[in-house]
Amino acid sequence: MGPNPTDRAKPGTKQSVVVDRDGGPLGVVIAAANVNDHLLLKDTLDAIVVDRPGPTADRPQHLCLDAWYDNAASREVAAKYQYVPHIRPSRESVPPPRHRAAKPRRWVVERTLAWLSKCRAVLIRYDVHGHNYLGLIQLACAMLWYRRLHRLKSRKRVLR
Repeated sequence: MGPNPTDRAKPGTKQSVVVDRDGGPLGVVIAAANVNDHLLLKDTLDAIVVDRPGPTADRPQHLCLDAWYDNAASREVAAKYQYVPHIRPSRESVPPPRHRAAKPRRWVVERTLAWLSKCRAVLIRYDVHGHNYLGLIQLACAMLWYRRLHRLKSRKRVLR
């Protein structure tokens, strides 16, 4: 039968990550596992550590989101931060027909979370304090960027 459905005290930690188009982490926020995703959107966008170029009319900036963000509050947050939201429709609504050339990019975040879970201290939370755990996640993100930049430099040497 399972646990009581009114008891939503799910143990654990949720990681909310915003990434660039190639999967490089730009900002990360942690919260309790029972917090809804759309409530973390503003904090996650505030956690971006690099200065982003301002969006223009000919170069808008896009934000791809899951169906959990298909609500008015998430659309307001995306508009406040001047993003064009691409939100997967929820199960209740019928998805609009998609252009064949346009591919969804929501899997990039899942891949980045899988890369972060390769670090043992991130996969299993040993720290009691949230700021220590967030620091470990940020260190893992920095290691991802270091490896990525190192890989790009070695690729440029091979091409020469």
